[in-house]
Amino acid sequence: MLMDFAPDPLPEKLLDAARRAGAAQAEVYQVRSRSYPVTFEANRLKQLESSQSEGTALRLWREGRPGLAVAYGPVAAEALVARALALTDLTDPETPELSPPRQASFRDRGETVAVEDLIELGKTAIATIRETYPEAICAAEFESETETVRLCNSEGLDCQYSDTLLSYFIGAEWVRGEDFLGVYDGEELRGRTDAKQPVRRILQRLDWAQVNVAAPKGRVPILLTPNGAMLLWGTVAAALNGKRVLEKSSPWSDRLGTPVAAAALTLTQEPERGPHSCPFDDEGVPTQPLTLIADGCLQQFYCDLAIARALGTHTTGNGFRPSLGRYPTPELVNLFIAPGRGTLETLIGELEEAIVIDQVLGGGADISGDFSVNIDLGYYVRHGEIIGRIKDTMIAGNVYGALKQITAIAEDLQESGSCSTPSLVVEGLSTVSS
Repeated sequence: MLMDFAPDPLPEKLLDAARRAGAAQAEVYQVRSRSYPVTFEANRLKQLESSQSEGTALRLWREGRPGLAVAYGPVAAEALVARALALTDLTDPETPELSPPRQASFRDRGETVAVEDLIELGKTAIATIRETYPEAICAAEFESETETVRLCNSEGLDCQYSDTLLSYFIGAEWVRGEDFLGVYDGEELRGRTDAKQPVRRILQRLDWAQVNVAAPKGRVPILLTPNGAMLLWGTVAAALNGKRVLEKSSPWSDRLGTPVAAAALTLTQEPERGPHSCPFDDEGVPTQPLTLIADGCLQQFYCDLAIARALGTHTTGNGFRPSLGRYPTPELVNLFIAPGRGTLETLIGELEEAIVIDQVLGGGADISGDFSVNIDLGYYVRHGEIIGRIKDTMIAGNVYGALKQITAIAEDLQESGSCSTPSLVVEGLSTVSS
């Protein structure tokens, strides 16, 4: 069942009221959502909820000076316009960034999942885990959410799309005396699912953690699962950001056309792929596939309208608002790391000695690329087999250096947020055990 919101005349009213109040240009960005989260705690259903929200942002310019006002829920058009106009007396002039006239409406490709089905999904997932590990304490959250985004401006742009996602998170905690183990997994997708894959991964990691072993000494290859590989991609996305290039804070600012990673690595943006696809950005520009890194060589950066103008290039359709009350800024849509060959188990079988990292504690690297984090969930590989879980171990290194020392990539793509990544093997990282 698809869930469509009734048409809302507020955006048209705001544009008309802004024009009559003396604004030369105006833009309305509206987001409406409806969600049904189902929460499990301590192996039992805990809470059922339903929520609905609506937010509207009005951005206008009077004599070149911008004003931005935000409202949540119903609001009188004249009142929101007055708030935005009042701010124009306090701001400096700027060049308005408005997309040209275009009208487009994109139908929801997702499917709402009934609350009863969400409950059954959670019960089945928890029962499957506890069938093998009855002492495990499980938590889960399943949520079906429909969101509609509409953007229109005084130039004649009027674009809208709806999206329905099913998201779920499953965690299993296993306490053995003073030893605590937490394994977590989840997915976001359109339509229905049986949650078998995340449950399989959780059971696999619990199996691998049957015994604790000492971590290997010295430098050994590091196998990052899709969860663990997320340690790299936030920094990579920042280095590819046109805003960072403009600020000269990206170490890749002057590296276009040169190798920045191992030849096995190809990174693309795939806006029509995965659950987070969207047909246009928050400036109304159509999103597009981008080849960012090809066979290890840097191909291009991504940017929004303002950054593109400052760099003397064209927007790539990557202007997104961090929140309703913020201006668009460059952000990727569905970062896709090209898969290699074989499964996670294939990579493990090819390693004589290594550490597998699935979960880390602490923040990742900043734009410098340097990181030092604790391994929350990791395993010791010896002679092509996992022999147990390692504890009290840290890993340190540099993202940019790690990219150049990727020696193998699997085919086990897994989505985490707006990123699809496989497992991969990296050389040259340092580990320290207490």
